[in-house]
Amino acid sequence: MPNDISGDFPTDIYRSRKDSIPHIIDRADPVIWSDSGNSRVLSHEQQDFYERNGYLFIENVFSADEIATLRREAEALRKAGETEEDVIREASSNAVRSVFRIHEKNRTYLNLMADDRLSAIAEHLLADDVYIHQSRVNFKPAFKGKEFYWHSDFETWHTEDGMPRMRALSMSITLSENTAYNGPLMLVPGSHKKFISCVGETPDDNYKNSLKAQEYGTPDQESLTAMIRKHGLAAPTGPAGSVLIFDCNTLHGSGNNITPFPRSNAFFVYNSMKNRLVAPFAAKSPRPDFLATRDNIRPIRSRPNIAAARLHAAE
Repeated sequence: MPNDISGDFPTDIYRSRKDSIPHIIDRADPVIWSDSGNSRVLSHEQQDFYERNGYLFIENVFSADEIATLRREAEALRKAGETEEDVIREASSNAVRSVFRIHEKNRTYLNLMADDRLSAIAEHLLADDVYIHQSRVNFKPAFKGKEFYWHSDFETWHTEDGMPRMRALSMSITLSENTAYNGPLMLVPGSHKKFISCVGETPDDNYKNSLKAQEYGTPDQESLTAMIRKHGLAAPTGPAGSVLIFDCNTLHGSGNNITPFPRSNAFFVYNSMKNRLVAPFAAKSPRPDFLATRDNIRPIRSRPNIAAARLHAAE
């Protein structure tokens, strides 16, 4: 395992959006940063699966009552934030697509981000105290929910936010049942072991368009085809209350939802305290704080933390 990350990061080892042709390079960072084979939160089999595939799906982590509360609060967030910058709408229907910064707006989600069933797993896999890089609720409404195109989150977080290394992960808590038909998240197992650079210089304020329909920071079709032919596809499905954990560099996307069955999920990105953001590696300026936390960062285990202080001030 490499030494702990600290200090400045003058070398861009995951170069992207700077060349005229894409490149596929080997990952330079561990997948599981902990050097201990023992974990109180994950079995050996689960850790081996995550290491090999770059994701892990755990069913029935949260009870029906807990999910009912989370769904109610998600709906309140959707309705309350209709005019805020951090509420993203579908380009065609104007339906709410995502509400960001949920752990700073809602006490239920503030508590959820630090829930041991989530945070302890993140701390183990990243071998460090963690903070929330980004939080949101995603809505994929019946008949109108649009696709999220194939991408590696890390490519955007690296180029536009300044995340130095692959020491972050996402957790998606299913607020409704994920089926094979209502636009479930698809992943490319094993793709996290390679980094696909993207072409095209990052436009100014790219996030304003990319959150609705991503164009820059998406892999080229030739690289995607090679990766999917080699590794195949996975689309974890299961009941509400399940948790999908996936590495920051795992390729993923989802199709349209043309069924009568809406799909929604709460989404937390946990980043290592040793992997805090620096200047963007391929953008003139960083994205706003609601997309990428930069300032006044403390571990989520600390009390009071910044999110709690902001929420308290708003109440």
